[in-house]
Amino acid sequence: MTDTTDPTSATPDSVALAPDSASVTPGFVVATRTFYDAIAEDYAERYRDELVARPLERAVLTAYAELVGAGGRVADLGCGPGRSTGFLASRGLDISGLDLSESMLAVARRENPKIRFEQGSMLELDFADESLAGVVSFYSSIHTPVDELPALFAEFHRVLAPGGHLLLAFQVGDEPRHYDRPWGHPVAIDFERRRPERMAELLKAAGFAMLSRTVRERDADRGESTPHAFLIARRPTAPDA
Repeated sequence: MTDTTDPTSATPDSVALAPDSASVTPGFVVATRTFYDAIAEDYAERYRDELVARPLERAVLTAYAELVGAGGRVADLGCGPGRSTGFLASRGLDISGLDLSESMLAVARRENPKIRFEQGSMLELDFADESLAGVVSFYSSIHTPVDELPALFAEFHRVLAPGGHLLLAFQVGDEPRHYDRPWGHPVAIDFERRRPERMAELLKAAGFAMLSRTVRERDADRGESTPHAFLIARRPTAPDA
């Protein structure tokens, strides 16, 4: 979603996922699902051409696709309406999308009928160990509490094959931003901001090797209030690689 009190400066895809318990669903999971189910159609219409207007994001996605390599099997986790998924598919990746919100997935399937989209949790991925060449989390960890990030990154590491690549995008900052009643819908949510240095430390602790750390300044013309960060990491081919 967005880094301002107005979702019109949102980045393309952003549903954060977390595990559902067999008996109790964590409150932030319920809030996230409810929020994005409520706004999916408005969000998809408002940001229909978001990537077209963001050449730096397109450049990061293109570079990532080249690192993975044509035909590489990739999961776009927290894919939202599937804009980043479709873009990466156009760059030759064998990509599928995963999201918590069925309403967002309905948009993604409608707009990308040749791509497989499924509902699921980023913390409980239905992929075998070392089965993916790439994992994308494009603004999809922004509702995951900080104490859940180690488990999230461990799950990303588990499903990536040695040599596989992770792309992680998020807004930069120290304080969450609260957004209430987007487009008049009676829902609210917090958007977490992170520091690239701290996120890189967590990725390294999960076993990743950092390849790239890119930060672009906020786009004031689009109402952004924070810079945006793009981290690319790799699962090493050997423990000491």
